[in-house]
Amino acid sequence: MAGTISDIKKLDYDIYKYSSYSSSYLPENIREDNPSNQTSRWSSNTNTPPQYLVLKLERPAIVTKIKFGKYEKTHVCNLRKFKILGGLEEERMVLLFEGGLRNDSVPETFNLKHRTNSGELLPIKFIQIVPLLSWGPSFNFCIWYVELLGIEDSMFILSNLRKYNMLREVEIVRLFLKHCRQQGYVNSFSALQEETGVKLEDEKMTELHETLVNRGDFKKTEEMLVGFIENGLMDNYLERQEYKPQWSLQLTPENEPRPGRRGGHQLIIDPMTSTIYLYGGWDGNEDLSDLWSYDVKTNRWTLIHERSELLDGPTPRACHKMVYDTRNSQIFMLGRYLDSASRTEENINSDFYLYNTITKTWFLICNDTSQVGGPQLVFDHQMCIDVDKQTIYVFGGRILEPKNEEETTGQYRYSGLFSYHISTNTWAHILVDCEHPTASSPYVQSIRSRVTHSMLFHHKHRKLYIFGGQRGKDYMTDFLIYDVNTNELSNMTPENNNTDTKNVPQSGFTQRATIDCEKDEIYVLTSLSKEKERRDLNINSFWLFSLSKKEWCCVYKSEHSNGENCYQKSQNTCHEPCPRYAHQIVYDTTNQVHFLFGGNPGTNSNVRLDDFWVLRLEKPNRGNILRYCKYLLRKQEYEEITKNDPLSAILYLQTKLYDIIDHSDPVQLKEFHKLASLLFKSDTVDGETEPTSLLTCPLASTASASAPVGGNKHKQQRADDDGHKEEENLAKVMRVESPKSVEEADTSSISSMSSSDCSQNQPQQGAATQQPPEKLEGNSSAANSTVPQKPNAAKDGDGGRAAIEANAPTPSTSRSSGGMARNRAIDQQFEMKIRRCLLFNKLVDLMPEALCQPKKNISDFVLL
Repeated sequence: MAGTISDIKKLDYDIYKYSSYSSSYLPENIREDNPSNQTSRWSSNTNTPPQYLVLKLERPAIVTKIKFGKYEKTHVCNLRKFKILGGLEEERMVLLFEGGLRNDSVPETFNLKHRTNSGELLPIKFIQIVPLLSWGPSFNFCIWYVELLGIEDSMFILSNLRKYNMLREVEIVRLFLKHCRQQGYVNSFSALQEETGVKLEDEKMTELHETLVNRGDFKKTEEMLVGFIENGLMDNYLERQEYKPQWSLQLTPENEPRPGRRGGHQLIIDPMTSTIYLYGGWDGNEDLSDLWSYDVKTNRWTLIHERSELLDGPTPRACHKMVYDTRNSQIFMLGRYLDSASRTEENINSDFYLYNTITKTWFLICNDTSQVGGPQLVFDHQMCIDVDKQTIYVFGGRILEPKNEEETTGQYRYSGLFSYHISTNTWAHILVDCEHPTASSPYVQSIRSRVTHSMLFHHKHRKLYIFGGQRGKDYMTDFLIYDVNTNELSNMTPENNNTDTKNVPQSGFTQRATIDCEKDEIYVLTSLSKEKERRDLNINSFWLFSLSKKEWCCVYKSEHSNGENCYQKSQNTCHEPCPRYAHQIVYDTTNQVHFLFGGNPGTNSNVRLDDFWVLRLEKPNRGNILRYCKYLLRKQEYEEITKNDPLSAILYLQTKLYDIIDHSDPVQLKEFHKLASLLFKSDTVDGETEPTSLLTCPLASTASASAPVGGNKHKQQRADDDGHKEEENLAKVMRVESPKSVEEADTSSISSMSSSDCSQNQPQQGAATQQPPEKLEGNSSAANSTVPQKPNAAKDGDGGRAAIEANAPTPSTSRSSGGMARNRAIDQQFEMKIRRCLLFNKLVDLMPEALCQPKKNISDFVLL
């Protein structure tokens, strides 16, 4: 009986190939797991890439997991980053996994990609392990032990091999179908599709190609695109676009009250009412105890309590933390900082307060949480609330000691992870700090605690995400996950987590984090470091971590330097906040905007800020992409009209194109002027007609075959490159990223279309871009040619010219103007068809890949 994917077992393999090895550290050593033997490993003899090991299975198998064993101690040669490829053939392997190992002695197992993009199981016979980075950057790579896990039942594998080969055959047929359509082999296309039953693409895309490329019906194409966008076909493309950050200073009416300058305060937000609450902080001279609210909708600050301690509330404080309970409209507050002079036995108590935003009253829940199973007095800790389970989580922070005790011991103490259940008013110590007296017990879970870190709760994942921070002089770079349902603590290694590069937030700098549970995104603002010796990089940077992709990306970086405008009342002259620490930031999930208030700019011990900023992260929307698509279509139609009917082109420019351009934007206005200039450009070069274009360079001129054309190639290439850059710039201005690599993917095969592909176009509807059929009759030999083009001709951009000149009647030295006109008409049709094909490829690149033709071409697989 055939096996199933659940029948996983250890797979046998041989060392098939390797890049190098050092001394006696042979590749075969990875087949034995000897963690106590330092020589039982493979080591490359250099860290210069590429270094690799290729493993060969006894027979094809479905490999689902890979396990890496380690040495019993940390080792500088352990793989901090690596990737794994696999396939049935050594020359054709796909990426199965990319990640890294922790530098410890605990074996790690990773899931490998074992299904195709369509969901079918992926049999492989070769596994290639490619080290990318070791924990000691200048050291060679080491692998101690490798174990492959999967299923190799012969009947099961044979069945999946058949399915896999069928999928490959379908893709091969689709490539041929794409090639036939591009080359104008209409009969071959129809016959192949009818015989195999394979569709090149979704019917909607086929109709789009027919409407745009073959018929040139721009009005109908525009209507189709409107329907595609309204039905969400481009939503996935929009989601993949990067955020565009926009800071703005949130000014309030001058005569109305607003919080003063401060740092070390706390901000929280009620997402239900879009109300922000601010409490306390240090103004440069003293701690504060004022409570404020800010209404996002009305842009109004309200002073609720000037001195909360007079109303049974908390005393003045800074470096405290607050959370908001949306179910009961309550604020919870814990922790504070005390200077050394105030740290007496009487003062070092961890008071715990509640504020009811409905009744506007304070309530002291507990005078000292350490006496009821909670944390001692801490500062620079983090708090999160699980509203559904009515549980508050408190992690980290430095424990305040009585005066002089820290100086005596020379060590700081850090708090672990605690939970507080609101309904029962009970605390639980979930994870102790790694230096806690009970941490050595096998029955006690511990964690390496810290300060200035981030902690966020994902109410859908039911997990706490902890990252960054500082412990003593150590700057933390780990990314911890605590599952509140299973009590499991794990360490997540982001796919691009490499602190030696600039693709992750730098540690040691003040960070403020927020989370969007609907988008599975974490946002981190890093700014000024508290440590004076680390203030060489005084910049703000805003980072996004995708929980689904496990990847960091930098959304925003500022080179803003501190200036007087940042501290004076003229700060509205700044267009972005200056670097700082001791500030606070909150995220309004309803409006999807961030709010930042105050902080310490680090220039003067008594200077604090009171600026209030809004950060909006915007992506292009459906309206943006529709406007961009209309622009591409109308630009193409305008260029075609310009060549034959300048008067109609003027009217089209004044109406259709004028409406789609934002004339208040300098970039778009410049582009509009370039479009207008087409009407006044000379169409002749050395007495010959040459097609003109706005954003892409024309094909080779219609000079005779004997005329030298090499001198114009470099000029055309420069014009082509400039045109693509201008189009990308305009796309960005119109809030849409221009699809990348369209020309690279398809130009080579499109450019080699035979002239028959151009001449077989049906007359265009409503535009004067097609020459009458009778004008083409005199060149029928070229029009009906199906001679395949030389591949190298396509590389030069002269494939069409080669086709026409190779198959057209040989002209006399005194060629008639009529013959030149006929050749010119064919050239014009040829160029027009190419441009429509390129436009079609740009448009389908915005659609879901499953609906579209293959991205690659047959020419990508042909080597000569």
